[in-house]
Amino acid sequence: MRTRTLGRTDVRVTELSYGAAGIGNLFRPVPDEEAAAAVDAAWDAGIRTFDTAPHYGLGLSERRLGAALRDRPRDSYTVSTKVGRLLVPADGNGEGGGAGDDLANGFAVPATLRRVWDFSADGVRRSLEASLGRLGLDRVDVVLLHDPDDHAEQALDEAYPALEELRGEGVVGAIGVGMNQSALPARFLRETDIDVVLLAGRYTLLEQEGLAELLPEAAARGRSVLIGGVFNSGLLTDPGPGATYDYAPAPEPVLERALRLKAVTERHGVPLRAAALRFPLGHPAVASVLTGARSPAEVRDTVEQARHPVPAALWDELRAEGLLAPEAPVPTTLEETPSPKEPS
Repeated sequence: MRTRTLGRTDVRVTELSYGAAGIGNLFRPVPDEEAAAAVDAAWDAGIRTFDTAPHYGLGLSERRLGAALRDRPRDSYTVSTKVGRLLVPADGNGEGGGAGDDLANGFAVPATLRRVWDFSADGVRRSLEASLGRLGLDRVDVVLLHDPDDHAEQALDEAYPALEELRGEGVVGAIGVGMNQSALPARFLRETDIDVVLLAGRYTLLEQEGLAELLPEAAARGRSVLIGGVFNSGLLTDPGPGATYDYAPAPEPVLERALRLKAVTERHGVPLRAAALRFPLGHPAVASVLTGARSPAEVRDTVEQARHPVPAALWDELRAEGLLAPEAPVPTTLEETPSPKEPS
């Protein structure tokens, strides 16, 4: 699988990354054996980049990912995790927590812990130390500030400098921010020395908000972008009645646009999800597309779709139909795409 380097760092990522939210019991329970088999399937497919966070299943995702990778050579894969939410015993106020489960936050796990927002320097170091313990690793390669939407100033003034220190100490290889919006990450690119942005749902076949500011900013500064949410909460996997967009029922105009996208891709013999996976990789700032999977079958399907040839005529028709921004760069066919050198 092709690899790319994050920004000006030595951290390499495969063009497909495995997102481990699903094995943190996102929306429904996943057995331990199935979670481990999903990571194994990603490995067998050539994926060597794995993304997790304390938020995912109150630490379950980190524990499962660490266990699945434990016997792999440490220098052969890249792991990213996130900071900004500390996990503490569920005995007070905070996001989520309390008796019962954590489904209010989207995860089918017992709410024995609660999340506390903390973008202080001390919070960053405490969060990373706890993540290393859950992962069973002595280092991670990438650390991202996780959803600092309502904590922008503290994240910029306190959390970011702490990450910069950790990078300078060699504790982590690359630092950045992960969000579902493009405006604040663009500010981070302008005002800090981050290496990477994880942008979820805002640069997809359905919508290209990130093209207005964030992606050009990253490209101009030699920084990298990881793209998550390429299916817009499942809408681009199977648009139809009951489909979701941003984890809520898709509004009619959004659903109609997705159905038009599907009609165009199918006229060219390409599944909609295949085009959705390939599209972001056409932008020079995009280093990897991150997708989640709960089972080996989901992993294999994702890899198969990502390798499906997409003819140039498909992108041309999407532009002609007003379904793709005229300035959006598109991928070349797989046969035309040069393969970057493998890491030494």
